[in-house]
Amino acid sequence: MATVTLLLELLLMVGMAYSFGFLYYGLYRNITARVHGRFGPSIAQSFWDSIKLFSKATSTSFGWMFTAGPIIMASGAVMTVLFIPFFNQGDHLQGLSPYGNLLVVLYFMVLGPLGNALGVGSSGNPFGAMGITRGLTRLFALEMPLYLATIGLMITGGTADIHTLMIQQSTTPNLLSHPLLFVAAFLSLVGFLGKSPFDVVGAPQEVYSGPAVEFGGKFLALALSQSAVFTFAKLLLMVDLFWGGAATLLELIFKTFVFFVVTVFIGNVYGRFTTVQSVEFLLKVPTVIAIVGLLRV
Repeated sequence: MATVTLLLELLLMVGMAYSFGFLYYGLYRNITARVHGRFGPSIAQSFWDSIKLFSKATSTSFGWMFTAGPIIMASGAVMTVLFIPFFNQGDHLQGLSPYGNLLVVLYFMVLGPLGNALGVGSSGNPFGAMGITRGLTRLFALEMPLYLATIGLMITGGTADIHTLMIQQSTTPNLLSHPLLFVAAFLSLVGFLGKSPFDVVGAPQEVYSGPAVEFGGKFLALALSQSAVFTFAKLLLMVDLFWGGAATLLELIFKTFVFFVVTVFIGNVYGRFTTVQSVEFLLKVPTVIAIVGLLRV
């Protein structure tokens, strides 16, 4: 019975991440449209598009690695969300967090970009290769401030367990007690979510339609789905590590939405960085902030 309950909760966690991820993406398109003085699509449009794409046949394939790429991407997103507890109390929707820790989550977060690179790179499309080169070049710079921030939290908390780190914030959240680590991790989050000014990887004006230029049908559905699940997983991780997690579903939605809206408005204010500008900024600003915060710890 316990195993069945756990499996059902794991499915529910993935379903919630999938739904909320597409909900936030729909809000992102609408907010951006209103900032530009136009009307965007319905909030649920991206969700229905992903469902529709799963029923479409794939007309182009470039071998087994091209097929495996989106599967690796989706697997990384799903496994990431399964190891992040949704709530800071109770026994439900804790996922596989008792069997892993923050280091496991950071490992799974890298699978998405690597799967994308393997799949798109096997297509031989020059536009896709351009996007991959930009993405992998930027990946190290994105990871550095996040890893330094999480190391600081693990040192000050004396643990790598996410649930324990949440409980330790019962009086003061880490975003107030360790503001430098929070700022560094949040700037990294903006880049991980693919929002401007760090969205040069998929800039349609420059690389035709982004690194997933050859994906279509079920491949494109997997790519969009993993992006939605990853979005919610990263927001959830930020809430758990820096805002003490959430006790209820309403609180969880509120906190993840606050972080999401801030990233959206940052993207609408600042223009897109080039790849070199992105790497230089990430290494000079959030990485340095994270190092200073780590030294304070």
